[in-house]
Amino acid sequence: MELNSRLRLQLRLQNGLRVILLLVICGLLAWLSDRYTYSFDWTANARHTLSETSRQLLKQLPEPVQITAYAREDEMLRRRIADLVARYQRHKPDLKLEFVNPDTVPNQVRKLGITLSGELRIEYQGRSEQLQEHTEQALSNALQRVSRAGERWAAYLVGHGERELEGEANHDLGAWGNYLGQRGYRLRALSLAEAGGVPRNTSVLIIASPTVALLPGEVKLVVAYLQAGGNLLWLHEPGEMQGLQPVADLLGLRFESGVVVDANAQLYGISEVDFALVSAYPPHALTRNFNLLTLFPKAAALSIKTADDWTDTGVLITGDRSWAETGEIAGEVRFDDGQDVRGPLTIGSVLERSLPASEGVEARQQRVMVVGDGDFLSNTYLGNGGNLDLGMAIIHWLSSDDGLISIPARTATDLSLDLPTRLAAVIGLGALFGMPLLLLACGFTIWLRRRRR
Repeated sequence: MELNSRLRLQLRLQNGLRVILLLVICGLLAWLSDRYTYSFDWTANARHTLSETSRQLLKQLPEPVQITAYAREDEMLRRRIADLVARYQRHKPDLKLEFVNPDTVPNQVRKLGITLSGELRIEYQGRSEQLQEHTEQALSNALQRVSRAGERWAAYLVGHGERELEGEANHDLGAWGNYLGQRGYRLRALSLAEAGGVPRNTSVLIIASPTVALLPGEVKLVVAYLQAGGNLLWLHEPGEMQGLQPVADLLGLRFESGVVVDANAQLYGISEVDFALVSAYPPHALTRNFNLLTLFPKAAALSIKTADDWTDTGVLITGDRSWAETGEIAGEVRFDDGQDVRGPLTIGSVLERSLPASEGVEARQQRVMVVGDGDFLSNTYLGNGGNLDLGMAIIHWLSSDDGLISIPARTATDLSLDLPTRLAAVIGLGALFGMPLLLLACGFTIWLRRRRR
């Protein structure tokens, strides 16, 4: 067919319209990709997809969530964090992620207590939670905790020289109390002589190292609180019971004489001998995924022989090179066989019992934590090792926040491909020799056809 000027013009117009149409389609696709996002998870067990439990949790968060990742300029670390948070952002667009290099804001990092590159700070409605683990279960649990407001009251006894959760003295627990407030706990200074009992809405009662004996009537109120199913954190110091012997009897608890001495302390540059170190923890909900070293100055060892309805677990246990020193802590301190108690020693134990359902109250677990030291949570020692993390784990466990969300780990079952040896050899030889020969044959065929024209 002979091409005239009219046909050439039509062909040019058609080609131009095709190009314009192609550009319009590309532009529309780019606009749609910017406005709408959809992803496919083709992994065997959908390990890159947010679980139904986490999706339901996000529906209960109507306000924006801010996540700040204090991570250095590490591409792999930041990518891992971004991929995790992206799963949540697909279901909650107002969940924002910001990266901050901790080396550029040292004062802010020190104020917030950031100790690890990659640590996350989750903020929601004025409450915050810090997270070091980059898993869906850990992040969902943190979101659950910051979403709870005004539900958990932590009452601490006053009037007997106790450490105060809002005090600023070195021996007080004000820094720890500040962290509790940031995580949704409400603190209440409780004078039993004035209140006449422990308020019913108390999630945890804290007895923090009294230095003056409680009155018999006050002790009866504490015993009644425990008998009614209340949760308790008891921080005891070596020495007098300060009138709390009836509480110890109720729990089957006995404190050993002396102060715990740990010979391993010198390995960590600690000159004082009366420091107890704990580096290994038994399996328990309170210490799940907890592997930080914790320090306990001037601690007392304890033992528990509970009643039939209670179960106890020693969760803070010193090493083999520790002992309870009954003599004076001065000069060269040595273990005296027959006088001192050789380690390992339990300096912290948890007690649990199941309470049956009653009228208007569901069945639940009563929880008690007893530690033979209060210094580890004081303003002086809170920042040492994993003391702060342990303090937060204790309060979360006592207020039954340990099992809010349980998401099973999703293993990568489709990362490997197992082939028979003969088939693997065929594929390897095909890639090494077959594909190049096929390309050469195609090229030769095309060249031969063109030459014959």
